[in-house]
Amino acid sequence: MPTPKEQSFDEAYYERFYESKKTRVYGAQEIAHLARGVTEMIAWYGGDLASVLDVGAGTGLWRDWFHANKPKVRYVSTEVSPYACERYGHELRDIATWRGNERFDLIVCQGVLPYLSNEATERAIANLAAMSRGFLYLEAITTHDLAEVCDNTFTDQAVRARSARWYRARLARWYVNLGCGLYYAKSGPLVFYDLERA
Repeated sequence: MPTPKEQSFDEAYYERFYESKKTRVYGAQEIAHLARGVTEMIAWYGGDLASVLDVGAGTGLWRDWFHANKPKVRYVSTEVSPYACERYGHELRDIATWRGNERFDLIVCQGVLPYLSNEATERAIANLAAMSRGFLYLEAITTHDLAEVCDNTFTDQAVRARSARWYRARLARWYVNLGCGLYYAKSGPLVFYDLERA
């Protein structure tokens, strides 16, 4: 099994974990449910949603959902994989080293951080925070997830397993944890009831 450093985000990787109905974890239907849930929670909290950054956009399922359902939202999708950028039309960016000047109402970072070293993940979180003026949807499988939650026949095992506590400690510097993978930038204007915060 390849280690994260050896993982190649090439055509075979995207076919295995994104394109094949037999081996992928999520498809368009699942991401549609998730995108609808995230955007409706943002609306419930009174958040603006004019711009979205998708970090590690994969095959572009979030982008496709936004284009179909919220076409006025400015959407930027990035990937670290040259193959994915060419095939699916993303900007080539490494979140561990890239920090753009634009700030976004929502940043989606799904399944990216577990592939990075601890140091690179800390830089990535700082870069996400610098570009965030509102919400972050974050999915990063943890040690517990790999042992107790994930279906290992579908989940890529070539990741760095860290505890949820490790991630939360680093995210807490910049974000309020709202639960269900949704975070809000501490620099933003919204306030939340005690029980809305995880």
